[in-house]
Amino acid sequence: MTIRNLLLMSAALVALSACDKTDENGMDTSMSGMNGTELSGSEMGMAPVNGVMPGTQQDLVVNVGDRVFFGYDQSDLSYEARTTLERQATWMKQYPAVMVTIEGHADERGTREYNLALGERRASSVRSYLMSLGVDANRINTISYGKERPAVPESTAAAWSQNRRGVTVVN
Repeated sequence: MTIRNLLLMSAALVALSACDKTDENGMDTSMSGMNGTELSGSEMGMAPVNGVMPGTQQDLVVNVGDRVFFGYDQSDLSYEARTTLERQATWMKQYPAVMVTIEGHADERGTREYNLALGERRASSVRSYLMSLGVDANRINTISYGKERPAVPESTAAAWSQNRRGVTVVN
C-alpha cells in the first residue's frame, strides 16, 4: 500500500467519524431515522415509565390530569381547575412538540345551541389560562361538544357535575 492510499484512507476515516452521531455507549443520538425524518419518543428509545409512554395522552391523564370541571352555567376556572392547568402547562413545556385540543362540554340541561356556546366559552377559558402560563397559542386548538358527549350519561346532579368540563386531548 502506498503512502498516498494510506493518506486517502485516513482522510476518509476522519470524515466518516465526524458524521458519527453516537454517544460514549455507542447509542445513536442523531434523533433521526434512516430516511432523515424526526423520530417519535418510542423510536428515540424513550422507555415507558410505569407502563406509560412519556408525552402521550395516557401520560397526561395518569401523571397530570386531562380535565377540569366547571360550576353550573359557568366558564370561570376554579382554584382546582387552575392547579390542574398549571400542571398541564408544565407538562406541555416539557414536551414542546405536543399539540392539544381543548374540548368544552356541558351537561344535558339547556338547548343544544346554548350548550355549544357554553362549551366554547369553557374551552376558551382553558386555552387562555394555558397561554397565560406560557404555552404557545399555536399548540392549542379548541372545540365545543356542548351536551353531545356526556362523560356520565345519567340525569343526576352528580352526573351533571362530571359533564361540565374542559378536557385536554393530545393530537
